[in-house]
Amino acid sequence: MIYDVAVIGGGASGLMAAGRAGEQGAKTVLIEKNNSLGVKLLMTGGTRCNLTNYLEDSKVLAANFGLAGRFLISALTRFGPREVVDFFENRGVKTKMEDNNRVFPVSDQAGEVLSALTGYVKKSGVSIKTGAIVGDIIIDSGRISEIILTSGVKIKATNYIIATGGQSYPKTGSSGDAYRWLKKMGHKIIAPTPALVPIIVREDFIKELEGLSREEAALSLWQDGKKIAANQGNILFTSSGLSGPAALNLSRLIEFPIKKGLQLAIDFFPELNINSLDEKLREIFIGTNRTLKNSLAGIIPSRLIPVLEFLTGLDMDSKAHLVTKVERRKLGYLLKDFRLGVKGLAGYDRAVITAGGLDLKEVDPKTMRSKIISNLFIAGEVLDIAGPTGGFNLQASWSTGRVAGEAAVKR
Repeated sequence: MIYDVAVIGGGASGLMAAGRAGEQGAKTVLIEKNNSLGVKLLMTGGTRCNLTNYLEDSKVLAANFGLAGRFLISALTRFGPREVVDFFENRGVKTKMEDNNRVFPVSDQAGEVLSALTGYVKKSGVSIKTGAIVGDIIIDSGRISEIILTSGVKIKATNYIIATGGQSYPKTGSSGDAYRWLKKMGHKIIAPTPALVPIIVREDFIKELEGLSREEAALSLWQDGKKIAANQGNILFTSSGLSGPAALNLSRLIEFPIKKGLQLAIDFFPELNINSLDEKLREIFIGTNRTLKNSLAGIIPSRLIPVLEFLTGLDMDSKAHLVTKVERRKLGYLLKDFRLGVKGLAGYDRAVITAGGLDLKEVDPKTMRSKIISNLFIAGEVLDIAGPTGGFNLQASWSTGRVAGEAAVKR
């Protein structure tokens, strides 16, 4: 049998691409190496599945992807957040919007999203092959002629779509196979790196703060005394550094090798300037007979207090009203500018996405077709696209998958 479209990868972009191709009447096959579809999708958004970020202006949405934004504008315009929400709502997934325009299923269950997608693929008449590992892709005269599975089975199609994802969460099967295939075909691969990943710091005392979170902190990245990036939101201390949305988003901007002197700065009170915070501390300390640590416990997590004692040299068991103006200002500055040296980033096993991938210059943004292999289309995380947390990356997968699925049929 010769299929019209063969899709490699049964994740978010692959499911969308296969479903869309089949929906248009194309004889489509979906090839997935795992024994079940959408394994990584079930993990997204903390298993709640952050479907998209509901920014209706496609240019504003695209700007969140940095340099890749220009490439994405066409796809986002054609199948953006409104279309994504309608797509899932029409298939029984009721949605809700939370802070920062993040859209989730009302059920908070990623499984409901996957069920809707697999139902869409099956209804579209797509042939699904799970546990099917691609061993080789045969190229003949600038076109893919067939796919050979490790089982020896050969799959032929008129057009092919690669939507295998990156290398994050390798236990889900994301091993970066496509980079090798694409490079062999003559494509340029921008070196993949873990992205949206916890940041590892140099200070040993960070272990004492493991599990501590701060809902609204301002986090900034500094190099040689110059602020190079900033983000505000939730931060979570780990045994070796920082996680949480604010830290994950900044991790996209950290380059390898790590430069000497690269620092993170935490502002625990971004809503107050240093003078306002100093006044707040003065009001808390003055006229009280409580200890310094008991006075501070009302405005900062108690587990942070021993670290502040270590860094400032203040005796936290002393009376708060005895703290001098100089000591109070020192404490205030530390709470507004809590510095940590950047040592590195956690690995792919803790990365939400992969940065790097297929060079976007080699892909037509209106069709997702390769400019090197005439019957190949590429979608999803295998492309050199890395957005911030908050539904942006799944939106890119839906959009590029949809466009690839449509274009592979029209082609």
